[in-house]
Amino acid sequence: MWNFHIGGYQVCEKWLKDRKGHTLSKDDIAHYNKIVIALSETIRLMKRIDEVIDEHGGWPDAFASSGE
Repeated sequence: MWNFHIGGYQVCEKWLKDRKGHTLSKDDIAHYNKIVIALSETIRLMKRIDEVIDEHGGWPDAFASSGE
């Protein structure tokens, strides 16, 4: 999860770096925890999407209509 990138940066690292030198509040920590949970779910869904695409012939065959 630490290495997950969006838009060219590591999400978890960037969030923490943006707050460097500041004491995190309880709300900040709770928000960071929500980010980690959201990233975890995103990674899980991305893996599942890749599995489904592979199960249906891979790229681009998984997206061809059956009528062709």
